[in-house]
Amino acid sequence: MARRRSSLGFLGMFGRSGDLRQLDAALRGVDLHPALVPEGAKLTIVNLMKDHWPDEPPPQAYPPVALLLGYCIAGPEAFELSNGREDTLDAERRIETALEIGDSFDAQIILMTLHAKLISGEVVERYGLSTD
Repeated sequence: MARRRSSLGFLGMFGRSGDLRQLDAALRGVDLHPALVPEGAKLTIVNLMKDHWPDEPPPQAYPPVALLLGYCIAGPEAFELSNGREDTLDAERRIETALEIGDSFDAQIILMTLHAKLISGEVVERYGLSTD
């Protein structure tokens, strides 16, 4: 079965695809305005999600992705102010696990934020991240 493509929309004639709208909503849910994430990065994220789930990613898959993405972009302090200690600890555990495992879905999200230069300098420093 062919994979459904994501769409950014075009001149108001064609709407954004459902996966991008769901990601935008999930980003808002972690207090990260979707405009702060370039469209190319969002397309990469939804494509990673499509690779991770055999069919379409389920609606409940978007909030955890946004949580990790939000932590990486906002940094620990700003993220905790908006989302609380529990979500911050969850994101930090996921980063530590991703670094231990290496090639995982979470590691791909973290690497994408690093390559796109979206990641907080504090996160890079705290976890010793690099693109090498």
